Amino acid sequence: MTSPIPNSHDPDFVYGAHQAGHLLPQRPSHSNSEVASTENFGYNRTRDGSEEDLFRGLNSYRVSGTRNHEFKTYLLDGKIEKPWTADKKYKAPRKGNWFILGGLFLAIAVSAVVNWRIAVGVPNHEYCLVLDDSFSTLDKSIWRHEVQLDGFGTGSFDWTTTDDRNAFTDGDGLHIVPTFTTATTRITEKQLHDGYHLNLNQSKQGDKSCTAPKSAQYYIDECTRKSNITSHAIINPVRSARLTTQGAKSIRYGRVEVVAKMPKGDWLWPAIWMMPEDSRYGIWPLSGEIDIMESRGNARGYRNGGRETVSSTLHWGTSWKTDNFYRTTQKHKIQRTDYSEGFHTFGLEWDKDYIYTWVDNRLQQVLYVDFTKKDLWQRGHFQGDYENATQLTNPWYISGNKNAPFDEKFYLILNVAVGSRNGWFLDGVGDKPWVDGRDSAASDFYGARSEWEPTWGPGNERGLTVKNVKMWQQGKCST
Repeated sequence: MTSPIPNSHDPDFVYGAHQAGHLLPQRPSHSNSEVASTENFGYNRTRDGSEEDLFRGLNSYRVSGTRNHEFKTYLLDGKIEKPWTADKKYKAPRKGNWFILGGLFLAIAVSAVVNWRIAVGVPNHEYCLVLDDSFSTLDKSIWRHEVQLDGFGTGSFDWTTTDDRNAFTDGDGLHIVPTFTTATTRITEKQLHDGYHLNLNQSKQGDKSCTAPKSAQYYIDECTRKSNITSHAIINPVRSARLTTQGAKSIRYGRVEVVAKMPKGDWLWPAIWMMPEDSRYGIWPLSGEIDIMESRGNARGYRNGGRETVSSTLHWGTSWKTDNFYRTTQKHKIQRTDYSEGFHTFGLEWDKDYIYTWVDNRLQQVLYVDFTKKDLWQRGHFQGDYENATQLTNPWYISGNKNAPFDEKFYLILNVAVGSRNGWFLDGVGDKPWVDGRDSAASDFYGARSEWEPTWGPGNERGLTVKNVKMWQQGKCST
């Protein structure tokens, strides 16, 4: 940066400054030979300093210019005594700095060793690549849309569709983007709140697209919805997408790596997760669930973790009431940025002895679950417990594996949910505009649109962007 003070070695500047200060009267001119070299504090001394000058540290120099005059400086000449440096107390802060630096380097070294041991502690297996998709197109032989209205048990407010405005590909990869129902359908604002009957299995309304099995216990809720202003029941106000590899690509033990960028916006819930191909042990969560990555689109500072935080979780239990996910869940927080600002790799390594998740590399562990010490029946402390006056029995004993129910084939799911009524967004936290237990939850959420819509990123930024998905089966490839 340029200094506001002119060059103090410029004779014209020196002359002008001292003329203005009237330090000395004008003196006769002298030859240019009297001008000093700037290497010796700027100028040669032309007279001896008086006793007063020496006492004050005042040195006099003669400068050549249009009018010669003396230049005085209060800079000390010669060696400056510093008696305080001999004091041992003076050196004490320096020793303290060394202790601080030493402690910092020791902490870094210990952290590196711990992470290294974690990484090498996970065995390297032989794998066979079963899926490598960079989404030049949306391959419908691999990816299947799941279309429902009831939030798949979470009570989210989105309607998952087959609409290519909610799931599409371009040069950045796959986008799963929420849109407003009134913007992408013929349903009006008035109909959204009252008097409209949506049936996904009618061709005019839903292209017969509902994927819930007709034998399902909650089939009607999953495929139909009727708005009623009196009961606060509204048509799902936001549409999104949920894509799975069920029936096409699944693994039993192996690896998964997904390169993705998270959405930006309050109450958005992106997820990369896995469900069992066949629910051998019973309905959820008896047959398990593997959440590789879940996040919230809320900004940094949201108490439960916004888009700077991701989590990994295993769901398992004898019923939804005894889901022991809290014993097998961990979070990972990124500093100075968030997961919507760029692409990150979310990884899973799965073996009969462990399940291990990480972000960007194996040293950044999120969750590690060891199955070698105890099975999940023991881990959940189910023995002797009762539910509905009936003593619990071990649903996984038929397997004989300590990792059951995580000993079956699982497929991959990518989705963006909007809101929920299962506690993922805690009541009363972060200006949440609805209460989970109220019938008006969806209506209250949509009624606060003016508060949360401005937080949603523009265009595709409000959606999950997936650049690449890889899946490997543990073991050699079959010929």
